[in-house]
Amino acid sequence: MNSVRVGVIGMGIGLPMAKGIASNSRGSIVALCDLIEERMDTVAAKLPTPVRYFTDHVAMCRDPEIDAVIVATPNQFHVSVALEAIRNNKHVLITKPLADALAPAQQVVAAAEAAGVVNMMSLSTRFDAPAQYLGGLRADGVFGDIYYARARSIRRSGIPSWSPGFVRKGGGAFRDMGVHCLDAAWWLMGMPQPVSVTGVAGAKFGPRGLGYWHFAGQPTIVSEPFEADDYAAGLIRFEDGQALHIESFWASHQPEDFQVELFGTDAGARLSPLAVYRTENGAPTDSTIELPVGPTVWERIGAHFIACILDGVVCQAPLRHGMIVQELLEALLESAETGKELGVGRTGKVAA
Repeated sequence: MNSVRVGVIGMGIGLPMAKGIASNSRGSIVALCDLIEERMDTVAAKLPTPVRYFTDHVAMCRDPEIDAVIVATPNQFHVSVALEAIRNNKHVLITKPLADALAPAQQVVAAAEAAGVVNMMSLSTRFDAPAQYLGGLRADGVFGDIYYARARSIRRSGIPSWSPGFVRKGGGAFRDMGVHCLDAAWWLMGMPQPVSVTGVAGAKFGPRGLGYWHFAGQPTIVSEPFEADDYAAGLIRFEDGQALHIESFWASHQPEDFQVELFGTDAGARLSPLAVYRTENGAPTDSTIELPVGPTVWERIGAHFIACILDGVVCQAPLRHGMIVQELLEALLESAETGKELGVGRTGKVAA
C-alpha cells in the first residue's frame, strides 16, 4: 500500500479532519457519508479530488476501495459506527470523546485491538503545536517531576445550538469541551495512573434558555429537556501523588479561557499564551515562546494516522488513551451526581 484511501462519516468536525488527510501526499478522501446530501456537497467542494457519497455507514464500511474510516458523528454514535468499520478491517480515526459512556468505550477498544487495525483518537489540543512543544520539553526532563496541573475550558455563552444531541444524556460541556483540556493536561503530565476522582457538575444556564451560542435565545431544535451538564469541575488524583484540577463551562459570567498549567519541580508552564517558568541563578526567568508557523493541527493528526498505517509508526493517541480519559470523564460526572469520591483505574494500567 502506497497511500491510504479514507472515508469520512459525519460532516461537521469531519471537514477539517478530511482536509488534514487530503493535504498529505500519501492520503486521499475517497468517500463521504451523511444522512443529508447537502452537507456532503459542502465538504466535497472543499476537497481536491472527487468523492463518492453514501447515506448508509454500513455500506461505506463494507466498500473494499476504502482503507480507513474517520468517525466524526455525534458522541452517541461513535462506537456503533467504529465497530462496523473495525468488523470490515478498516483503520479508524475517531473524534473526541471516544464514546458517550465507559462501557461502549471499552467495547470498541477491545474490538480494535483484537482486529489489529490502526486505531487513533483525533485530539486537536494534544496534537496542536503548543502542546507538542511542551510535550517535547516534558520528554526531555525540563520540568522535573510534574506534581500538579490545572486545566480549564470556559465559555461566556457557548452552549451548542445546532444539534439537540449536545444537550441530551451522553452529551454535555465536560464531554464536549472538558475532554480537550483533560486529555491534553493528562498527556502533558506524562499520563500518570489515575486512582480517584471527585467532581461537581450541573446545568445552570441551558435549562433556563440562557447561555446558548453567542448569546442567542434557546433554539427550537433544542426541544427536549436539558439532560446534560453545562458546567463541571473536579480533582483527579494519580498513583504517585500528582493531581489535576479540571474545569469546563459552556456558559458562565466569566471571561472566555482555555488553559493548561503545569507545576514541576524544575520548571512550570502554561499553554496559552505559551510560556515556560524557571528559576536560574537564584532569579525567576519567564520565557514566552513564539512558535514558527507550521502544519495545522489537522495536518499533524492526518500525517500521524497515515504514518501509523503505512510505516508502522507506534500510535501516539490510541483509542486506549481515549478509553482512560472516558473513565475519568464518567467518574467525575458520577461523583457529581452521588456526592462521593470515586476510585478509578478500572480500565487497567496506562500504556504509552
